Amino acid sequence: MPGDYRNIYKTCRTAAGLTQEAAAERLGVSVESVRAYETGQRIPPTHVVRQMAVLYNAVYLGLQHLQETDDLYSSVVPEIRPKSVLEASAKLTNRIFAFAESHADRRLLRIAEDNVIDAGERAEFDAIMEDLQEIVEAALELRCANQICGKEG
Repeated sequence: MPGDYRNIYKTCRTAAGLTQEAAAERLGVSVESVRAYETGQRIPPTHVVRQMAVLYNAVYLGLQHLQETDDLYSSVVPEIRPKSVLEASAKLTNRIFAFAESHADRRLLRIAEDNVIDAGERAEFDAIMEDLQEIVEAALELRCANQICGKEG
C-alpha cells in the first residue's frame, strides 16, 4: 500500500485531537494495535475502521481503507478524491444538470420498460451508466468534502 495511505489512520486520529492511548481506549483495541495500524505494520479490520471513521468524524477514512483493501469495493465504487465543499458541490450539481439536460433519465426508462437490455440498447445503456457513476462519485466526494484527514498536501 502507498505510504500516505498507511498514515491515513494517524492523520485522521491527530486531526480529531486524540492521542494513540485515547483512541485505543475508545476503539477497544490496544495502543500497540493503533501504533501498528498507523505505521503500516498491520491493516486494521473493517469493523475497527468503521469505529475510527465515526470516532474521528472521517467518512473519507472508511472509503479510502476500503478502496485500498477490498477488491470488490474498488471495482464497484469510484475512487474518491478529496475536494472542498464548493468544488464538490459544483461538480455534483453540474453532473446532475448534464444528466437531466441530456434526457438520459427518459432514455433509461425507454430502455428498461421491457425489462430487457438488448444488443441495440447496450451501448446507450452503458453510456447512461457511466454518467450515473460520475454522479455517484461526485456525491461521495461531497459527502467527504473538507475532511482534513482526507486531504493531500
